[in-house]
Amino acid sequence: MSAGFILSPRLSYAAEGPRLAAIDWAMLETAFALGAHIVAGTEIKQFRRTSVEPALPADFIDLGLRGSPNFELLRFIQPDFILSSPFYAQHGAKFSQIAPVISLPFYVAGQPPFEKTLDAVRNLGAKLALADRAEQVVAEAERNLARYRAELGRKAARPIYVINIGDGRHFRAFGADSLFGNIMVRLGLTNAWQGATEFSFAAPVPIERLAEMPEAKIVIVSEIPVEARSTLRSSVLWNALPAVRQNRVLQLENVGPYGGVIAGMRFARLLHKALTEAPE
Repeated sequence: MSAGFILSPRLSYAAEGPRLAAIDWAMLETAFALGAHIVAGTEIKQFRRTSVEPALPADFIDLGLRGSPNFELLRFIQPDFILSSPFYAQHGAKFSQIAPVISLPFYVAGQPPFEKTLDAVRNLGAKLALADRAEQVVAEAERNLARYRAELGRKAARPIYVINIGDGRHFRAFGADSLFGNIMVRLGLTNAWQGATEFSFAAPVPIERLAEMPEAKIVIVSEIPVEARSTLRSSVLWNALPAVRQNRVLQLENVGPYGGVIAGMRFARLLHKALTEAPE
């Protein structure tokens, strides 16, 4: 991999080094960011659709469901390491019978998720003898976040609801303890959602709650379900929201809300672009 493409959407895996199989998506991203030799992951079709980056190669091996991976296939491919996280601790004993397990935490209550993704880059880099590469990845992420923050300038003054749309009447709000919320802090932005969250978001939340901070922008992350799009177009509640009436609704492409450093920086890049191109 070229050293010039550390966090590019065109990341590719190395053709040498320890062969890795990832159960956890955030760990998969971390391995790709390091340029490690990763050959397999879980729910690959879903990852390509919902996370988008990194672009996985056509011959990447799909190990099945994250919560119920294909152990027979995992044994067959004989990885040197299995990349996991505490979310899959129930399978730890089975994994360790196949290969050494590297399990790192990303989403821990009360701890900023993006900082944990940077810790994971360093920790996995150390275990794979890629410490120098890890420092390059972290430095690039920090440098880009600082640049985005400086360029946003006045755009940072207005609070922002960051949401997913579930159906035409409800949404999922990402709080300060989410990956998206943590990135917003790093960009100097104010999260308009001040309510409680569970596992970093609140859902299902009625659409009318978006009127509680009328001056806020609304940023919709990822695609809106087809049925919800139709409902929103004719929804009196949605069309009465100040942000909707005043054209302060932005939509970003798909981003995985429980990803690693690549997901965090994809969200930062897309949000920076949307905000800088949007009117006040």
